[in-house]
Amino acid sequence: MNHQSAAIGVIVIAGLVAGAYTLGKQHGAADNPAPAAINAAAAPQAAANPAAPAPLANPNLPAVSGAPLPPQHPPLPAGAAQEQAAAMPQQQQREGKVTVDPTQKFTHFRVGNKNVKMIFADGKVMWVGTSGGLVRYDTRDDSFKLYDATNGLLSNGVFYVGRLKGNGLSGQLAVGTYGGGLSLLNEAKGTWKTYNIPEGLGDAFVYGVLQAKNGDIWIATWSGVNRIRGGALDDRSKWDLYTVENTGGMLPNDWVYGLAEGRNGKIWLATEGGMASFDNGKWENWNHAKGLGAAYERVKDAIDFKNDPSKVSVHHAKQKEEMGLSGIEVAYNPNYVVALTVDRNGEVWAGTWGGGVSRYDGKAWKSYTVKEGLPGNHVFMLHVDTKGQLWIGTNKGLALWQNEKFKVMTTADGLFADNVFAMTTTREGDLWVGSYGGVAHIRPQAVAQAIK
Repeated sequence: MNHQSAAIGVIVIAGLVAGAYTLGKQHGAADNPAPAAINAAAAPQAAANPAAPAPLANPNLPAVSGAPLPPQHPPLPAGAAQEQAAAMPQQQQREGKVTVDPTQKFTHFRVGNKNVKMIFADGKVMWVGTSGGLVRYDTRDDSFKLYDATNGLLSNGVFYVGRLKGNGLSGQLAVGTYGGGLSLLNEAKGTWKTYNIPEGLGDAFVYGVLQAKNGDIWIATWSGVNRIRGGALDDRSKWDLYTVENTGGMLPNDWVYGLAEGRNGKIWLATEGGMASFDNGKWENWNHAKGLGAAYERVKDAIDFKNDPSKVSVHHAKQKEEMGLSGIEVAYNPNYVVALTVDRNGEVWAGTWGGGVSRYDGKAWKSYTVKEGLPGNHVFMLHVDTKGQLWIGTNKGLALWQNEKFKVMTTADGLFADNVFAMTTTREGDLWVGSYGGVAHIRPQAVAQAIK
């Protein structure tokens, strides 16, 4: 398949290396080495199916420099700081332009040995959040700029990007980081403002932000979920923090991965211990015992990750024991919900760690796995596009849920790699898909051909 692979930049800890550009047959970082100009930090050949550590104990994530952990916070992976320092090149280009041929079916942008955790379509600008910084890429002139701990952020790891509105926040870009709290960028002024534990944040590790229709701002952290009533971030009295302890266990786990707003303003939360909802002060929760995630017997023949996180993490071992999963020694835990969305019909979708994707119709959960056509049982990403279509990112490809069936895209259809961690879509039908090592921009013609 003829397409182009453009190096928007090898995103590493301190910046970008830009300018390397190749044209030819290539199927993502998994089966093609990077051009010589960017070999120093290119994704390894195993990028299409990297080892699967626990969702929040991933050695590919950045170390946190100087960010204090809250009391009883799980420890960071050993050696992460050393690994980061070793990957840092001496000189890097932090902004510039690349040459992209829009006539190609798809374009690949390399980000080096990093995960792409979030892509936010902001008009004609794409914001790409990685474990090595935040990249602003303008599709109008193919210019890029890197933001990281050297120019405003307190941490290089970025897990959420989006715009806020109201209460003097309109137009500001919200960035949730790994250890650096929540940072707001005022592009007009070129200034950053950060909210962290002293301001009321439950934890410096921010996985998601939701601005509800009523104006409340919800922030998913590793130590519970914050609600800022009316979105008044600068009024400490408006900050609430919900945890397992103060909800009497109704929030099933303090590690909150995702947020979504459902029918009638109900807030949905994805956690390491299952799903929860908050509706006018009333909590409800679900776990595997209540139907969330597919049973092990149904997925055991399609668990590609054999390394069990509980073997290297006391936190995960204890959690697995509490959930009655001690006898399972592979990467399977249907209570881990690492992706969440609500579709246009109001149905809730939850992506689990080895238990496939689960769908809640308001009465019961139904799970879909490889047996039903899902490409992989580890679900990392859920996205509803502008047409209301649901896209599901897994460890073995991207799936479109259409007419009660899955249509699958892989590197053969333009993905950078088959692991899909992030995605956004445009009104024109373009897909921007983030994987370990890079981003694929797949144009409408190639999308239509792949899902026909």
